[in-house]
Amino acid sequence: MYAIIETGGKQIKVEEGQVIYIEKLGTDQGETVTFDKVLFVGGDNVKVGSPTVDGATVTAKVEKHGRQKKITVFKYKAKKNYRKKQGHRQPYTKVVIEKING
Repeated sequence: MYAIIETGGKQIKVEEGQVIYIEKLGTDQGETVTFDKVLFVGGDNVKVGSPTVDGATVTAKVEKHGRQKKITVFKYKAKKNYRKKQGHRQPYTKVVIEKING
C-alpha cells in the first residue's frame, strides 16, 4: 500500500517503513506526526481524493532534524560593479513512515 501526501508545499509518494526527508516540521525528535492531506491511496483499493481523501491519514515518526549541504547564491550585474555572495542551508526533517490509514 502506498499514498501520496502533501507537506511543505510538495507532493511525496510514501510507503510504510520508508524514510523521507521533508521540509522542517515544528515537532520534536522522537514524536509522532500525522499527515492528513492525503491526495491518493493506492494498493488493492484505490482511493483518489478531490482534493484530499476523506478520513485517510499517514502517521510517521520524526527521526531527526538537520540542514542540507550549503549552496552558494551569487548575484551580479554586468558592468555595474554589483556583486553579492550569499550562502544558504535548507533545514529538513527526517521521518519514518509508520502506518497508512486509508
